[in-house]
Amino acid sequence: MAKTSSSSASKIILGVGVLMCLWVVASLISGLSASGWSVSEMAGQYMAAIGMVKPLHTLVDYYTHIKGIEYLICVAFFVAFPVFFKYVNQSPKEATANK
Repeated sequence: MAKTSSSSASKIILGVGVLMCLWVVASLISGLSASGWSVSEMAGQYMAAIGMVKPLHTLVDYYTHIKGIEYLICVAFFVAFPVFFKYVNQSPKEATANK
């Protein structure tokens, strides 16, 4: 009895997985067709649609974007430099030979 229910449950899960794979492939082909079969164009449209990439229309928009990235780099440097400085200035450990 347990063998039969396990077998039927695995068949149901496999069937649902196959249907999901077919749906994903169909939507990918549809998206590629709509973007002129260009993967980079489709990826760009996707990123613009979810808000990951914003169009920069003016110099002020571009400067603000670059300034934000610059601040992130500065914060990373202010965190990484003291850690690196502490690592470099450690006193060397005594090496011992095993006999």
